[in-house]
Amino acid sequence: MTAAGILSQFLQAGLALALAPLLVGWVAMCRAWLANRSAPPITLPYRTIRKLFAKDAVVAHNASPIFRLTPYVVFGAMVCSAAIIPSLATEVPFAAAADAIALVGLFALARVFIALAAMDIGTAFGSLGARREMFVGFLAEPALLMVLFTASLISGSTSLPSIVDTLAHRELAIYPSLAFSGVAFTMVSLAENARIPVDNPATHLELTMIHEAMLLEYSARHLALLEWASALKLLNYSCIGLALFFPFGIAGGDGDWGAIALAVPALVAKLGAGGFALALIETVSAKMRIFRAPAFLGPAFLLAVLAMLVHLLLGS
Repeated sequence: MTAAGILSQFLQAGLALALAPLLVGWVAMCRAWLANRSAPPITLPYRTIRKLFAKDAVVAHNASPIFRLTPYVVFGAMVCSAAIIPSLATEVPFAAAADAIALVGLFALARVFIALAAMDIGTAFGSLGARREMFVGFLAEPALLMVLFTASLISGSTSLPSIVDTLAHRELAIYPSLAFSGVAFTMVSLAENARIPVDNPATHLELTMIHEAMLLEYSARHLALLEWASALKLLNYSCIGLALFFPFGIAGGDGDWGAIALAVPALVAKLGAGGFALALIETVSAKMRIFRAPAFLGPAFLLAVLAMLVHLLLGS
């Protein structure tokens, strides 16, 4: 463990906390531009979070400790996920815990708690959103695991830094397994982050929303933490995709301070391009019915399995 590794670890977590709301604001701005509408300020998510922290929380009288604890658990899980994803450098003190399976476990932990909290109060819309969230997670998590397993087969390890190191130093070529995995990961990322076509993050129509339905009973600092955690989840998935499929710009394990300094603008540039691509996908897509989710995520799982089979049979 070097000083550069410790610096990159804290810098990585700090950047994730700072850039997550900015990424959400950038995607909303790009969506407005593509729809030829007046764009909201890119700093609007920061203002919303600050305003919510300044308010007094209102909690239902029949809320259990799970309801009060959930915002902190979900936010903590997303921060831990951001800390173990090698977005800036592969030499981080948390490298020993940066396992692909542990990362999926953190996402699952956040999902279980937010679903339990949504059902805790006993409202109809909260329970509806929780059931839909678990339904989407049941379909999306296996596909995500298959994508990560394909990358781990290439590197021979489930450690995220090892995977990124291997992928970053492979010779430039077209790898069918990574191509199939990339398409599957994009579909899973859209579903897991409640984006179109699976969900619409801008809607407040109770009969169609998933993520927002689970947050209806939260207010003030609790809602601020959940909104911040949602932005962190989008950033985490973006960083996973960039680390697996666009690993250039990520500093290696040699403790080079200059490489870490260059990795910061490279990450910001890649996130900007990814945010625009996400806005473009949402602009040209239509919101599907929730019952069509298996028809969307089923092919994602099949593509991820096909990627693994292509690597095992063809070695590419």
